[in-house]
Amino acid sequence: MSFPTERPRRLRSRPALRRLARETQIATQDLIYPLFVRDAIDEPQPIAAMPGHHQHTLDSLTREAEAAIRVGVRSFVLFGIPAQKDAQGSEAWADDGIVQRALRRLRDAFGPDALLIADLCLCEYTDHGHCGVLEGDAVANDRTLELYERIAVAQAAAGADVIAPSGMMDGQVGAIRSVLDRQGFTDRAILAYAAKYASAFYGPFREAAGSTPRFGDRRSYQMDPANAREAVREARLDVDEGADIVMVKPALAFLDVIRAVADSTDVPVAAYNVSGEYAMVKAAAANGWIDERRVLREILLGIRRAGAQMILTYHAKEVAADIPCWDEMG
Repeated sequence: MSFPTERPRRLRSRPALRRLARETQIATQDLIYPLFVRDAIDEPQPIAAMPGHHQHTLDSLTREAEAAIRVGVRSFVLFGIPAQKDAQGSEAWADDGIVQRALRRLRDAFGPDALLIADLCLCEYTDHGHCGVLEGDAVANDRTLELYERIAVAQAAAGADVIAPSGMMDGQVGAIRSVLDRQGFTDRAILAYAAKYASAFYGPFREAAGSTPRFGDRRSYQMDPANAREAVREARLDVDEGADIVMVKPALAFLDVIRAVADSTDVPVAAYNVSGEYAMVKAAAANGWIDERRVLREILLGIRRAGAQMILTYHAKEVAADIPCWDEMG
């Protein structure tokens, strides 16, 4: 009887060998924690579709960031919900706008211990819910870029380390890089939402950020989920315009795109484990259908294995607290 000479099971036989041979790891420094801050509220407001998350006051935002820092998460991306909206989204660049105030509060509280990323878009701030100014029912690309420049400067001046344009306007990275450099913010990095798909996975976020379009949808500027080569083109254009990091959003249905972008660019790649992905895990776990801890481990390892060096995830704080126990799971 012939027996195999190559036995891959040898390296699976004991926990110590499995740890030694493990190809992909998740560490707390790989995680970026998205947080919502809302103007003109006295108490944090629970987000029904995202159990465990809230629209924060400035005080509760600071407490949540402090809790995340205690378990090792030090990178945060901020989304703001203003008290007033208008057609241009002018609160997005106001010096006393909610995100600018939040940036200053977190910088004062944590100094350089926190990496502060400012999402740059207009959908939360416009009364029509689209990501730019309108000409008729269409978003005007170049007029919108002028406003993105104003937002970028306001966010940088308030203390953002990284500006993250998410509106998918053509030329947004180049416009933002140019204005930041002209205004003396040459040290501020740009994390470009390079491949942001027009996805059904954003539903809970739109509740959280109050950003549902009043009419139509975003398919004229966000990407078609059927396209992968286009994502590589978008990422390369953003790198050419000055992006320091490029991102694919969402993550789970686009793991092939993450890999393609990682193979085609020479800057770090991020992936956004979005609100719908979060909500599905939470709902399934609440019903007892999955082992939440093991599922989260597999999801995040899969995103890292696909080529993402950093992951924006609403699970960041709970995962960071649990990472020291992951070896027990295999």
